[in-house]
Amino acid sequence: MMKVLMLNGSANQNGTTFAALSEIGRTLEQEGIGYEIFQMGGGAVRDCIGCGQCSEKGCIFGDDDRKMPQEGENTGNGTISLVNEFVSKAKAADGFVFGTPVYYAHPSGRVLSFLDRVFYSSGRNFAFKPGASVAVARRGGTSSSLEVLDKYFGISQMPVVGSTYWNMVYGRKGEEAVLDAEGMQTMRNLARNMAWMLKCFEAGREKGIALPKAERESRTNFIR
Repeated sequence: MMKVLMLNGSANQNGTTFAALSEIGRTLEQEGIGYEIFQMGGGAVRDCIGCGQCSEKGCIFGDDDRKMPQEGENTGNGTISLVNEFVSKAKAADGFVFGTPVYYAHPSGRVLSFLDRVFYSSGRNFAFKPGASVAVARRGGTSSSLEVLDKYFGISQMPVVGSTYWNMVYGRKGEEAVLDAEGMQTMRNLARNMAWMLKCFEAGREKGIALPKAERESRTNFIR
């Protein structure tokens, strides 16, 4: 079964962002697509410093929030960094949804630090997999937050999944978010579009359609 990995970028694990992602998940299951909501939780998250010491496992730093490995994961020391756990799951995922609460008309700083490290160390694991971002707010700032998160897709050769409105939900608490009828409708349509795209890609693979080859020789740092 194909699977969508969703990131809850809120420190509140059962708040408004979780409510939006859960609505997507329920609809994905109706379409025959599995899903998992990855919880960042409330621990500190280190910024990416561009050190270039990334490995196949992901980011070299593991001194922020750490979790016990899931079944089948062997880290040697009994723990795995939050970022690298997500990287491990991303390798097997077929699609992605990044959810964030809105702080000062912007995604949470934590989710951006997290995704910077994920994509800097392991962006190749996201290529040609569809992605969507979701922003949840009490009132304003959702559009600018979506624009920030969508930029990860554009630089990583990821098709972007849309809906019938911008992917936003309104509410201060989880029980308020589910009352946003249009927002929940947008989440369901987003899920259906994601499922349709995944099935189209699978059909293409079965027909032997090759992925496009990217040119990477030119790196223009300045123009005289």
